[in-house]
Amino acid sequence: MIGATAGFLLCALAIWFSGTHLARLGDRLAEITGLGRAWLGLVLMATVTSLPELFVGIGSAGIHGNADLAVGDVLGSCVFNLLILSVLDAFHRGPGLLRAVEPKQVLSAALGIVLLALVGFGLFLPDPYTVMGWVGILSIVFVGVYLVAMRMMYKHLGHGPAPDHADAPDRSGLKRVVLWYAVHAAVVITAALFLPGFAETITEETGLKASFVGTLLLATSTSLPEVAVSVAALRIGAVDMAVSNLLGSNLFNIVILAIDDLVYRGGFLLKDASDAHLLSVLSTIIMSAIVIVGLTFRTAPKRYLLAWDTFLILTVYIVNLILLFRIS
Repeated sequence: MIGATAGFLLCALAIWFSGTHLARLGDRLAEITGLGRAWLGLVLMATVTSLPELFVGIGSAGIHGNADLAVGDVLGSCVFNLLILSVLDAFHRGPGLLRAVEPKQVLSAALGIVLLALVGFGLFLPDPYTVMGWVGILSIVFVGVYLVAMRMMYKHLGHGPAPDHADAPDRSGLKRVVLWYAVHAAVVITAALFLPGFAETITEETGLKASFVGTLLLATSTSLPEVAVSVAALRIGAVDMAVSNLLGSNLFNIVILAIDDLVYRGGFLLKDASDAHLLSVLSTIIMSAIVIVGLTFRTAPKRYLLAWDTFLILTVYIVNLILLFRIS
């Protein structure tokens, strides 16, 4: 138990360290290439910070054949990403956090609800509808909806204007940034692949179900890059970047479920996972809906540590954990 816990914490620290550097290097790539920051914040940064979830899922589903850990990590990460909004609001000065975000972010949250509803549908299906023998039809739908969502948000959010000749981006440091990006990506991948093994050991020795361990331990550790990026963005006043990174990560997380299903050879991933994951699906949908209401209904500035919307998000997260623990 002690060895598994120590190994788990070591991997989590490695993900925090290299995940933070990955996010910063991704932002530097945006500067060097001259691409729009808003668009790259939603797509590139969200993808970068979701690398741990991707490779933990591949390790859980493909190497260890554990559907509960793979699904629990992804859905738990979605819940935890929205919890980060409450953490950011606690440190945000002035009005509530969502009051400082452009209403355009509503589209990202709404599309996230669509994808999460499809995940819940997959968990609820009585029979596994698969193609190629084991890949679920819904996994293909996940990827298709995600690509359509990216196209919609590209048109809705737009991209940065092309720089003129005088302000052309300096590409002299591109090779160095790409090199260090690859190094830290390798660290994240290696640590993420070891996490499922430690989590399985903790599950066996504590008697807790994999659905709870995946939602709590794996999801929290693999969401550390999102925490680091969001806190850094808040410090420099880039509130929109912080929120778009979290909402974009949730969208990409559903694509990770499709990839996990591809490497999972036991059948349709969602059918082999516990029905308890429906709690996380419903909780994330409720939290995303609260985000939409908070972005749309601009009330008076917060009077306490948290605004009403982020306080409700925190409440839903706590209730979700309590229910999962009782089931476990």
